[in-house]
Amino acid sequence: MNSLYQTSIHSLPLLGHGKVRDNYAVGDDKILIVTTDRLSAFDVVMNEPIPGKGKVLNQMSDFWFEKLGHIVPNHLTGVAPESVVAPEEVEQVQGRAVVAKRLKPIMVEAVVRGYIIGSGWKDYQDTGSICGIALPAGLQQAQKLPQPLFTPAAKAELGEHDENISFADMEQRIGAELAAKMRDVSIQLYQAAADYAATRGIIIADTKFEFGLDDDGVMHLMDEVLTADSSRFWPADSYQPGMSPPSFDKQFVRDYLETLSWGKTAPAPALPADVIEKTQAKYFEAIERLTGEKLKA
Repeated sequence: MNSLYQTSIHSLPLLGHGKVRDNYAVGDDKILIVTTDRLSAFDVVMNEPIPGKGKVLNQMSDFWFEKLGHIVPNHLTGVAPESVVAPEEVEQVQGRAVVAKRLKPIMVEAVVRGYIIGSGWKDYQDTGSICGIALPAGLQQAQKLPQPLFTPAAKAELGEHDENISFADMEQRIGAELAAKMRDVSIQLYQAAADYAATRGIIIADTKFEFGLDDDGVMHLMDEVLTADSSRFWPADSYQPGMSPPSFDKQFVRDYLETLSWGKTAPAPALPADVIEKTQAKYFEAIERLTGEKLKA
């Protein structure tokens, strides 16, 4: 499968390259978002692409936007990406791009945790809490939490680490009403997605959502949603608390990087071919198990 590390679209004004996505202006009110095959781990972009990963993420997001559209509006416009670029650029957008509404991003990420893992597990071991939210004693790694936790994070500049913040801090940053709406909608989205994923034999351990406001101040779900990059997906049939479960996401790369003496800052170390292949297989398996369909070319 061909890979796309970075786009070279000249028919539209470039807005910027993110860690994974390249954004272009489509008029004044829309954006072309192209999901490349770049992979970031610990907020550092790896030098090697994961072939087809961008298509998996794009099609996964489209699947969830449709399934969860009754809960909150989203950024999709329905405009075909192929229709807004030059003919010679169509191949760069096929299967991996959307034309989205141009929204004002809310500069707080909405993180929902259903299980205790990752930085939440480290925080709990140190403090008995996750992001300042006290939890019962004696929880095990990867255990299901009594109820999903909303733990916001302040969005960082490219290459910097997002910073966990308290809900009170979030209220100060964006206002109490919007903060409460983001929290309630995020938990509702997570619960609906987790219930569906359970029917497919998948546990969604945690995820993060991003929201933006339109010109009328209406909150929209944007960016990506419930992908293998923004979420931890675990196979239910091999899950057991007390250990870090295998997952359908970039955890495979993270685990490899943890074996290196690397300071988790750029430049990134090289990824061996077998790590790239196994990571690609995880992404492909994730979309097939979730949607029941193979990746569309």
